Amino acid sequence: MAAFFGNLRNVVIAGFVLAIGVAAIYVGCLKGDIDMAFWAFVTRWLHVAAGVMWIGLLWYFNFVQIPTMPKVPAELKGGVTGYIAPAALFWFRWAALATVILGLGLASQSASYTLSDALTLGLSGAPNTAASLIGLGMYLGLIMGFNVWFVIWPNQQKALNIAGKYPNLAADEKAAAAKTAMIFSRINTMLSVPMLFCMLAASHI
Repeated sequence: MAAFFGNLRNVVIAGFVLAIGVAAIYVGCLKGDIDMAFWAFVTRWLHVAAGVMWIGLLWYFNFVQIPTMPKVPAELKGGVTGYIAPAALFWFRWAALATVILGLGLASQSASYTLSDALTLGLSGAPNTAASLIGLGMYLGLIMGFNVWFVIWPNQQKALNIAGKYPNLAADEKAAAAKTAMIFSRINTMLSVPMLFCMLAASHI
């Protein structure tokens, strides 16, 4: 058992196999239909899973890593900056991209509004509260996704010399890059609160 649970790949595969098993029970025993609503749900499920990974890591950086780093002894900091942070940033940025793509796909499958309705904040036709809320959440998510890929990630590459891309960067330039990455990470943390409110409110209020 320890060998199985010690292998993350096996655990993730098992998780998806169990989810497929639940879907099979839904279809076979509960007589559920595999229709457009089912596939929209699958898209929502994947969107939420990617979002949990993205926002979970965002909050890890801001609630755990950044506040704790000043307390870490100097001889141990390299373990975080050289190994943990780059690995976390890998999953962080790709989860952000997956969340955005799946979110756009989900909005295009909605029975309550069109993607155009969401992108125009529900103001293009008859008033649509769900489209307004999901649209606002989408724009907040798009801003956050942009920050991840075009501000936070490039600056973290400089600050941490990820993959050896900036071996000769001056200390003050590294510090400036780290500060920029931190500020935009905090911006994303701030935006994540109303973004999550909008996403949930669109389907529950």
